[in-house]
Amino acid sequence: MSTQGLIDVHAHFTTPHYIEAAKAAGHVRPDGMPEPYWPRWTAEEHLALMDEAGIAKAMLSLSSPGVHFGEDRAARRLSREINEFCARTVRQHPDRFGQFATLPLPDVDGALTEIAYSFDELGADGVALLSNHAGIRLADERLAPVLTELDRRAAIVLLHPTTCPGHKALPSGRPQPMIEFLFETARTVIDFILSGAATRFPRIRLIVPHLGGVLALLTERVEAFRTISGEPADRVTVTEQLGRFHYDLAGMPSKQQIAALAAIAGPDRLLYGSDYAWTRRELALHLLTTLDSTMAGEHEDWRALTTHNANLLLGQGSGR
Repeated sequence: MSTQGLIDVHAHFTTPHYIEAAKAAGHVRPDGMPEPYWPRWTAEEHLALMDEAGIAKAMLSLSSPGVHFGEDRAARRLSREINEFCARTVRQHPDRFGQFATLPLPDVDGALTEIAYSFDELGADGVALLSNHAGIRLADERLAPVLTELDRRAAIVLLHPTTCPGHKALPSGRPQPMIEFLFETARTVIDFILSGAATRFPRIRLIVPHLGGVLALLTERVEAFRTISGEPADRVTVTEQLGRFHYDLAGMPSKQQIAALAAIAGPDRLLYGSDYAWTRRELALHLLTTLDSTMAGEHEDWRALTTHNANLLLGQGSGR
C-alpha cells in the first residue's frame, strides 16, 4: 500500500462480546439507531474497504455508547478486553491499523490505570473520549486527574459524541447522530474552552469530529456572551482556541460545511475520517467521493494534505 494513501483518524470497530454487553445494558438501539445498525466489524472487511478507498492506515477506536454501563469493575474489565483486542489487531497489521484506546470513564481511577496500560504496555497512539461520560463532560473537575495525565503525555484525544443522560427526548424520537450529536460535540468543546481547561491542559492534542459540527456557527455568539458576562478583553478568543484543535472530515462534507470549518480551522488542522464501520461501506465510499469534489476548490490535493497533517500529529509523540 502506498505511503501516500489516506490516514483515517476516525474509524471504529466492535467485537461480538462488546455488542452483547451494550445490548444487555439497554443499548439495543444504539443512540436511537435501529438495532440492525450495530456494525459487525472484521479486520478483513475493513482492510478491503481501505484498499478500495486508498486508505493506507486507520486509527481504530470504540464509538458510542462506550464501555461504562453503570458499574466500575465491569467497565474496567470491558475496556481492558476492548483495548487488548484492538492491540492484537494492530500487531497483526502494524502498517494498516493504529489504536486510540478506550477508557472506563467516569471511573477516574480505572481510567488512569488504563491510560498507563494502554500507552506503556500496548503502545496505543492516543485515546478516544466521549463528549460526556454519564453526563460528566470533559472539562468537569472530577476528570481533572485524567486530563492532567493526558496532558503530561501530550496525548492525542479523539473526541466522539454520545447521548447525554436526560436529553434523550431532544431528537424527538429521531436518531441522536442525525442532529443532536453535532450539538453535543459543541457543548463539550465550548465548555472545554470556557471552563479554562483548554488553557490548563494545552499539551492535549484534541481531534474534534465531524468537520466541527455546528461549532463554527456558534463562535461569534459564544464570544459575544463572554463579553456580556464581563470576561477580560485580553483573553484568548473562542475562535483562536478552536484554531488550535484538529478536525476530522468524517460526516457530511457539503460545500457549506467545508466553508464553515475553514472559518475556524487552518488547512494544517484538517484530518481525514471515514467513520467506518458505523458509517457503512457504501456510504463511506460515497462520502469520500463527495470530499474529492467539495475539497477540490479549497485545496489542490486534500488527500496529501490530510495525510501530511496526520503523519505530523501521530509522529509528535507516543503518549508515553
